[in-house]
Amino acid sequence: MTQQTKSTRIPAPLYAAAGAGDLAYQQLRKLPAVVNELSEKAAAGSVDLREKAVATLRAANTAATNLRGKAATADLDVDKLRDAAKRNAAVVVAGAFAAQEKAVTVYGKLVAHGERVLGSGVVQAADTINADIEATEAPAEVTAAPAAAPAEAEKPAAEKPAAKATRPAKRTRPVAK
Repeated sequence: MTQQTKSTRIPAPLYAAAGAGDLAYQQLRKLPAVVNELSEKAAAGSVDLREKAVATLRAANTAATNLRGKAATADLDVDKLRDAAKRNAAVVVAGAFAAQEKAVTVYGKLVAHGERVLGSGVVQAADTINADIEATEAPAEVTAAPAAAPAEAEKPAAEKPAAKATRPAKRTRPVAK
């Protein structure tokens, strides 16, 4: 029979959550400075944004007019559209694979950051607590109540009081040193 090693390592998703929480906290601390900077830029650039919006709207209207003209003449090349759709589908699939790889990388970085944030002290404390629990003696066995008195034996089952069982001694965990 092989002996399995017991691991007290905290699950990776908890480390990832701790890492994400710490990174979010760091970013929130920077928020007041970012808000001040953006408000200054917004005050200075509001006129430029209006001009850019008007120019973009004109370009979109021109493009829509051109597309309507092409659609009305029925100069559609179905084979060309099919090839473009296949190319676009291949690009989407490749993008999905790249996104998946990036997500795995980011998750690994979050786990590593969470391990640094929590430190190894958590795992050492868990080891100490588990060792102390295993070292304590087993709880007392539950004992049955004494046999009923003869007068109670004659009563029907519905009238007999319920027997009380003794509770096991409460185990306490020692404080980690």
